[in-house]
Amino acid sequence: MENVILVVHLILAICLIGVVLLQRSEGGGLGMGGGGGAMTGRQAATALGKITWIFAIAFLATSLTLTIIAAQNSSGGSVLDRIGAAPAESSEDTSVPALPGDGPLLPPAETDAPLVPPRAD
Repeated sequence: MENVILVVHLILAICLIGVVLLQRSEGGGLGMGGGGGAMTGRQAATALGKITWIFAIAFLATSLTLTIIAAQNSSGGSVLDRIGAAPAESSEDTSVPALPGDGPLLPPAETDAPLVPPRAD
């Protein structure tokens, strides 16, 4: 059930983005253009405006539904409660484990000259 609602939620998000991008700009964004000012009347709602409202309401409804489902599926405890309830590890062996091999990690240097890759002739 949660997966179905999540898929519907994602489809609604994509549709909402598409419908908003299809709408005509009002001309007042970022201080550019000449909108009608504060005294302009409200325009009649267009089909894209109505569809935007429908997608927005459906998007919010699926968001709330997913939040409720996630709250019901939660364990009911805090992460901090789980950390405090974890058993303490014994401090008997606090030494660092040895690395594999007995000697140093790098082979001994044969000379003091810098290492240079061989020439490919």
